[in-house]
Amino acid sequence: MFALADSDLERRILGAGDGPASFNAELSRHGGRVVSVDPMYQFSASAIRSRVQRVYPGLLAQVAQKPGNYQWTTFKNPSHLGSIRMSAMNAFLEDFDAGRDAGRYIDASLPSLPFDDDEFDLAVCSHLLFAYSEQVGVDQHIAALLELSRVATEVRVYPLLAEDGKVSSHLPVVMRTLADAGINAEMAKVPYQFQKGATEMLRLIK
Repeated sequence: MFALADSDLERRILGAGDGPASFNAELSRHGGRVVSVDPMYQFSASAIRSRVQRVYPGLLAQVAQKPGNYQWTTFKNPSHLGSIRMSAMNAFLEDFDAGRDAGRYIDASLPSLPFDDDEFDLAVCSHLLFAYSEQVGVDQHIAALLELSRVATEVRVYPLLAEDGKVSSHLPVVMRTLADAGINAEMAKVPYQFQKGATEMLRLIK
């Protein structure tokens, strides 16, 4: 979903709003340098597991109710999606305690991150900004993206569609504001699609 090349995986990477995802665990296991931030990380592994198990059936049911909104290629059906995502969560949980001790999982959230300017080469953010456009206002989007651009020389955000399946109404204002701040903002194709129409990411370069 971020069109990552092998060379990207050798960079210093920040994952913003990563939640119980396995990217950090998998990349770290292969020698990558990655830090994930999420307010969820203030809790213990057992508390995170309980929370996910409590809310996940409802999220999966939402997908199952509208299967036509999704492209069933990477995942065969809602059940397959659920098993893959639970496997990813288990990989995260197995890594969480050691990763938090090593400083790879940090309790923090946008738009205020505890990092120096340009501490990372690449920041990635998935299924948070733009995806929740109704819940997160345009000013909050701008503040979050400016902060990501402060701590990383490149930022990639996916998807650009809101929950209704349409391109977020925040996107034009966000891109103009970032351009005025001297940040090059462009939409780029990605070789991934689950939500139908979600074929592009936002790429920011200072």
